[in-house]
Amino acid sequence: MTDTRDAVLELKSRMGKLVLGQDHLVESMLVGLLANGNILLESLPGLAKTRAVKSLAKNLAADLSRIQFTPDLLPSDVTGAEIYVQTDKGGQFTFQKGPIFANLLLADEINRAPAKVQSALLEAMEERQVTVGGKTYKLPDLFMVLATENPIEQEGTYPLPEAQLDRFLMQVVITYPDEAVEGEIIKLNREENAQKPKDKADEPAPISQQSLFDARNEIDGIFVSDAAQKYMVDVIFATRFPGRYGDPLGKWIQVGASPRGSLALDRCSRVRAWLDGETFVTPDHVRAVIHDCLRHRVILSYEAVADGVSVDQVLDKIVALVAPV
Repeated sequence: MTDTRDAVLELKSRMGKLVLGQDHLVESMLVGLLANGNILLESLPGLAKTRAVKSLAKNLAADLSRIQFTPDLLPSDVTGAEIYVQTDKGGQFTFQKGPIFANLLLADEINRAPAKVQSALLEAMEERQVTVGGKTYKLPDLFMVLATENPIEQEGTYPLPEAQLDRFLMQVVITYPDEAVEGEIIKLNREENAQKPKDKADEPAPISQQSLFDARNEIDGIFVSDAAQKYMVDVIFATRFPGRYGDPLGKWIQVGASPRGSLALDRCSRVRAWLDGETFVTPDHVRAVIHDCLRHRVILSYEAVADGVSVDQVLDKIVALVAPV
């Protein structure tokens, strides 16, 4: 366990040196990768979403594809298409793979693409395969979609339906860095622009994909007690039956989290325990992932929206009211 965990922590350390002031983003990306899930990244422009994904691909032996989602994008632009080619034996159709056939897929501004494109991406996220022309093509064993969306520019967008949001393991909200980190970002950018290109021989070797697969096997063995499991269930049911906890929580939630929310809490809390070097899940590990796992799975009521209550504030209230066994 030690060697595998050291390799993953080394990956985290390398990313942290390239993406300053976004420790939560870096750790959440690793949690999603180790939990074999997909992540929705939400932030204002310029807060290192793309840089973080690129730093992950740079320090991991993985292929990266980037798709800029636009209203005129077609499903075949994502999945690929069958192309008619002329050969010595005559004409035939050959499948030309699209950018989705990579280990890491950066789906930039996913909510700017129409429903058909989002549907094509949904199959890849859930089934880890692509179907074109009646044939199914398997995606790489290491595959993760990191989709981004801008919360303020809504003109010309196609909001993701709740069913598709539910397919994302986590929704990570990225905030501004503090003043000290802002200065370090300026300094780092200045140093990067001034540096000469490095010889690839001088760069450390990327972390192997096998290290991640070994880590996933170890995470499968992390123990979840009945008490920890009940705590996860209690949190989920607090989103479905908030009236049990009285007002104001009872009037804030219209729709609670699905069973995928329970599975996400279980998978991500086991990853957090593994990253902490523990062999079992504690309530602290569950609390550490509640917001990222559930913020996109809880639909607020009209009263909550009218009162200016955010999903994170609702989840804060649930964490305060639901006590571990």
